[in-house]
Amino acid sequence: MDIRAALAVHPASGHGAAGRASAAVAEKLRSAVDHLTMVEANSVEESRALMVRARDAGLDLLVVLGGDGSAHQGVQFCADHDVPLAVVPAGTGNDLVRALGFPMESLSAADALVEAIGAGRRRRIDLGRVGDEWFASVLCAGFDSAVNERVNRMRWPHGPRRYDLAIVAELAALRPKPLVLDTEDGRVELDATLVAVGNTAYYGGGIPVCPDADPADGLLDVTIVGKASRLDLVRILPSLRTGKHVNHPAVRTMRARRVSVGGDNGWVAYADGERVGPLPQAVECVPAALEIVG
Repeated sequence: MDIRAALAVHPASGHGAAGRASAAVAEKLRSAVDHLTMVEANSVEESRALMVRARDAGLDLLVVLGGDGSAHQGVQFCADHDVPLAVVPAGTGNDLVRALGFPMESLSAADALVEAIGAGRRRRIDLGRVGDEWFASVLCAGFDSAVNERVNRMRWPHGPRRYDLAIVAELAALRPKPLVLDTEDGRVELDATLVAVGNTAYYGGGIPVCPDADPADGLLDVTIVGKASRLDLVRILPSLRTGKHVNHPAVRTMRARRVSVGGDNGWVAYADGERVGPLPQAVECVPAALEIVG
C-alpha cells in the first residue's frame, strides 16, 4: 500500500522542543511511509492552509509533532476531512497523548508510531463538538478557565510562575456562581466553582479532572465542583492530580451525550486549552468521529 503522510510541526511547541525533534522524527517516519510532506507553521491559519494543501495532494495520514494546541488543530483538520491522525508529543501538557496511552517522549512515540503504521494499527475515538469546533480532551469553565483568561492578559512573569500568580489572584476573587446544565436526563441547577466536560480524562498537563472518561463510549463525562470556599478549593486542588477529587462532597459527576452549559455567571469556556467563548455553550459527543493511528 502506498502511504502518503504529512508531518505537521509547530516549531515553538514545548519551548522549541518540536523544532528540535522534527528532523529525527521525520527520518523515522520515512522508514514507514512512501511519501512524507513536511508542514511547518507558526500560526493556526498557516497550519490549516498547509494541511489542506497536503490533503489536496493526496494524504493518508497526518502526524502532528507538538503539544495539545498543535494536536487540537490536527483534530479539526482530520475530523473535518476524515484523515487519520497520529500525535507525537513535544509540548508542555501532552494531555491527548497521555489519554490515548502513547509514549510521552517524542522519539519513543515516533518509534511506536512507525510500528503501528507497519502493523496497520488504527482505532476510532469519539470527539466533543461545541459550535463549529471539535475537541478531543476537556471543555472547562469557571475557576480553571478564569485562570487561563487571566494568564492570557498577563505580560509578566513568564513561565509557570505566571500560572501560580493567576491562581492566587483568582482564589482571592473566588465566588461560586449559578450554573445550569441541561442534558437528555434533565436539568441541574446549582451554585458552582467550575465545570469540566470530558471526552478524555486529562487537562492542564496531566490533571485527570474527568478520571473515568472513555473516548470510545459515546458519552461525555461531566465533573462539577459545587459551592466551595477558598479553603475547600485549596483542599480539592491537590486531589485533582490523583483523580480523588470526585470523592469530595462538593464534587458531582454525571455522564451525557449532550450537555448545554450555562447560567448567569459570566464564565468563558475553554476546550483543549483553547478559548471557545462565553457561556452558554452546547456540547455534544460525536461517536467515532476521529481515526487514530497507534
